[in-house]
Amino acid sequence: MDYKPVVIEKVDEVMAAYISGRCDVFTTDSAALAAQRAGRTQNPDDHIILTERISKEPLAPAVRHGDEEWHDIVDWTIYALIEAEEKGITQKNVDEMAKSEAPDIKRMLGGTPGMGKSLNLDEKWAYNAIKAVGNYGEIFDRHLGLNTPLKLERGYNNLWTKGGLIYAMPIR
Repeated sequence: MDYKPVVIEKVDEVMAAYISGRCDVFTTDSAALAAQRAGRTQNPDDHIILTERISKEPLAPAVRHGDEEWHDIVDWTIYALIEAEEKGITQKNVDEMAKSEAPDIKRMLGGTPGMGKSLNLDEKWAYNAIKAVGNYGEIFDRHLGLNTPLKLERGYNNLWTKGGLIYAMPIR
């Protein structure tokens, strides 16, 4: 394939060049491409994000250096949201799942004490997070998924059991 690179530093200028036809394609991470397509083009469905990935650039929450307690809370909340998806715990069924006798589910949803205390949180910290926002998949689907303006497929952001790269540390 022959191509001529057009190097532009600022995103606004890249989008102007793309929309004007000065360039036929541009690259950045898929979430940024989806946001540009949804927010900056007149007909988003006329613009395709290729399924092939040329790099993996994980996006994740960032916390201030030196606040290890907050860092632990953010990390373990993400793990709980991912594990909830793995176990089929959703925003709608979390109350029913909280009655489970399965040791791992009891531990995650606060039926068995210990994890909350280790994070200086209420024992129902993971239950409360899932009840408030749903599991990882629900959050992805609601904000980034195919039925949103961004229309992103899960891809690498799917669970490892479904061909993705996402897995959680066990809650213990």
